[in-house]
Amino acid sequence: MSLTLVQARTIIDAALAKGRTDGAQPLAVVALDAGAHPVAMVREDGASLFRFDIAKAKATGALGMGADTRILAARAASNPVFFQSVVAATGGRLALSPGGVLIRDVEGTVMGAVGISGDTGECDEACAIAGILAAGLSHGDKQ
Repeated sequence: MSLTLVQARTIIDAALAKGRTDGAQPLAVVALDAGAHPVAMVREDGASLFRFDIAKAKATGALGMGADTRILAARAASNPVFFQSVVAATGGRLALSPGGVLIRDVEGTVMGAVGISGDTGECDEACAIAGILAAGLSHGDKQ
């Protein structure tokens, strides 16, 4: 099962609502299906130029590496040469900051990923998780 447009829009709307409730800076949100194809994306008024690109790199990186970007950032801290190589090999399609979260169905199968950029990585990640849960889906890594 892959991420649908209805699910992606629910994730984005709930993520933005969480951001507004928490007083986040303007956000960019990208929802990708399991093949890393964009399903839906939004950039709030006032979000800076690169926020969409960073959000997409977070979501793509989570899918490509099979882990949320919070986990990838921790791994990169102990193995920077490898992760620099991955960033170079993928043309920069990996952002090592929290806010890229895998989207799973109720059985745990990866359906896609959401990437958010605009505030701190922790805030971006919290908004992503709120969106995923609002869509009735699961999130995160199976470690």
